[in-house]
Amino acid sequence: MTQELTAARLASASSNPAGAARGWWHDAVVYQVYVRSFADSDGDGIGDLRGVRSRLPHLARLGVDALWLTPFYLSPGADGGYDVADYRTVDPLFGDLADVEELVRAAHELGLRVIVDVVPHHTSDRHRWFREALASPAARDRYHFRPGRGEDGALPPNDWESVFGGPAWSRVPAAGDGADPGPAQWYLHLFAPEQPDLNWAHPEVREEFEAVLRFWLDRGVDGFRIDVAHGMVKPPELPDVGRGGQAVLIGSGPLPFFDQDGVHEIHRSWRRLLDSYDGQRIGVGEAWVPTPERLARYVRPDELHQAFDFRFLNCPWDAAALEEVITQSLAATAAVGAPTTWVLSSHDVVRHRTRYGSLARARAAALLMLALPGSAYLYQGEELGLPEVAGLPAAARRDPAFRRRHPAGAVPGEGAAAADGQDGLRDGCRVPLPWSGTEPPYGFGPEGSWLPQPDDWAALTVEAQTGDPHSTLELYRAALELRRALPGLGAGTFAPETVAPGTPAPCTPAPGTADAGSEHPGMRWLAAPEGVLAFTRPGFVCTVNTRPEPVELPAPGRPVLSSSPIGTDGRTVLVPADSCTWWAI
Repeated sequence: MTQELTAARLASASSNPAGAARGWWHDAVVYQVYVRSFADSDGDGIGDLRGVRSRLPHLARLGVDALWLTPFYLSPGADGGYDVADYRTVDPLFGDLADVEELVRAAHELGLRVIVDVVPHHTSDRHRWFREALASPAARDRYHFRPGRGEDGALPPNDWESVFGGPAWSRVPAAGDGADPGPAQWYLHLFAPEQPDLNWAHPEVREEFEAVLRFWLDRGVDGFRIDVAHGMVKPPELPDVGRGGQAVLIGSGPLPFFDQDGVHEIHRSWRRLLDSYDGQRIGVGEAWVPTPERLARYVRPDELHQAFDFRFLNCPWDAAALEEVITQSLAATAAVGAPTTWVLSSHDVVRHRTRYGSLARARAAALLMLALPGSAYLYQGEELGLPEVAGLPAAARRDPAFRRRHPAGAVPGEGAAAADGQDGLRDGCRVPLPWSGTEPPYGFGPEGSWLPQPDDWAALTVEAQTGDPHSTLELYRAALELRRALPGLGAGTFAPETVAPGTPAPCTPAPGTADAGSEHPGMRWLAAPEGVLAFTRPGFVCTVNTRPEPVELPAPGRPVLSSSPIGTDGRTVLVPADSCTWWAI
């Protein structure tokens, strides 16, 4: 698609009244850029904003609608930039404010929107507010400071645990002047000690973040990915959880420090702010919650526009499990008139090629995700089929959870789940991208890279895969082109009933679904053998074989794209193991 066409598409979606009713985000494909690992322009081994700008043509050619930039704000870097010291200042490591403005301008010229991260749950311990809090007890209300329990306050105020492992509290003197400190106080940090939690009951916190959002909206960004969108509000009494291993409950069970009802008032106020700007600016929630119904609350009409569906990300490669998660997720978001937002990988989880156990499964899962109604997020490098990088040397690791869990530097049982916090091995999905060449740093920058790249990535570079019809990169490019071209794909709606194979694809949703009577297409499951998923959308069928062996099926139509080569005589098809195929009907 040419630059002129993509730019026209962006402008049309922002101004068209029909687009206002069903915004661009309903079916957008968004590409996550982990800035420090995307492209390095100055040779320091760390990706930066000018590097991102230089590689925007790759994203335009890939066919995505928008990019999401991870934090580039001033930060000591205790958690990869998610410990922000100043929300209005660009860290010199990544560039300056002019670089942000030029990147946004260049992206818009290519028809790409730009979403930036905002981190409202916590600040850096170097933030001005926290330095003031340490210096004076009178300045502590913007965070959660509490006296300790037990004799002399020597125990934390409650039993909350950090997501990164260990207690969620650190002890500080009651005053910072070196005099008799009096009773000990503790501050709350649900992540690293360098990331103190903000107190969103304090009006100054709310006012400050509204000003921060306006600052970046005024510079043309198209929305915000909201880090820990489920965590800003805590119950005033800060009750005990009553058990250890709390990290395993995140996203699977209730916790008093996450998914409190009070967060929704914050998101409603932010939605009003976003809606006050032209151009359909959006809010995207990172919300780890126990059920799809709880997640749907974040995307009600007056709240956020999108929220990541992590149940899909965590689902095993199993047809029955996938159908259940997809059905429940679509039904929950349809009930509030919102799109489902699918994701397979991110900077916080093991890459799905490694998680699923093979490149074949990763390619099939990508086609499945892109065929579903709603929006999809891609994580940088998944279009290249990159695996997780295991075995990084301890000295190279930067994940703060690694230092808390493995203080001696050993990495016992890499890949095993941690019961008391993240495993600290997120660096494996953050290794810088390979662009070209036959040896590290593979075109990432003029010199080396902040995390070492494997020596066997030459065949995975953008350069090596471009033009190879069998490559994962060309599979993604073809899928995104077809997603735009086939009228049955994109946003759509969902009808939960299963129909027999051969039933014509519906042109409208089934009666009683959220968008019944609208112009948008539906989706229905088709009956299929065990281990196989099949669903239909207008003019389209998707089949997914999750079994380790091929399966013969009636050919539902004309194959237009497959993650693995298929054989068909027009009447039957031998669907390869661990594959996904798109059919035109």
